[in-house]
Amino acid sequence: MHEISLADAPRLVGQELGTSKWITVDQTMINLFADATQDHQFIHVDPERAAAESPFGGTIAHGFLTLSLLSVMYFSGLPKIREQTMGLNFGFDRVRFMSPVKTGSRVRGSFVLSDCRFRGASMLVTTYEVTVEIENENKPALTANWIAIVQFDPKDRPTGV
Repeated sequence: MHEISLADAPRLVGQELGTSKWITVDQTMINLFADATQDHQFIHVDPERAAAESPFGGTIAHGFLTLSLLSVMYFSGLPKIREQTMGLNFGFDRVRFMSPVKTGSRVRGSFVLSDCRFRGASMLVTTYEVTVEIENENKPALTANWIAIVQFDPKDRPTGV
């Protein structure tokens, strides 16, 4: 599915709507995230020390870095809603970091629409059960219930909702 309408969305609850492209999480990305968040813990930014002192055998991505990649995963994996004028991140009901993402790993997200309801004249509130998998690993990097708002022009609101 590359595009859906507002009227289609409620009928898609319970379905997986898409899977994102793979994203490589390399040391440069991790270092830039460490700089942005000022989280320079050695397990993220010091490959030699992480290899010697951590159980991971090298550096790993910050959990919040993996979580922040959901935005790009959303855009590469989910169908566009035709009438959308803007999207807003409303937050998370639940986030669990299940497995570390080792430097050099590839991750991707899959999105199941678990709830969808119209709010006010121009908003559609969507909830996705998101799983971020790590290539060639059995356990996911994270799972989350993510709430996003689709903003649209009130004239485009489907009748009867």
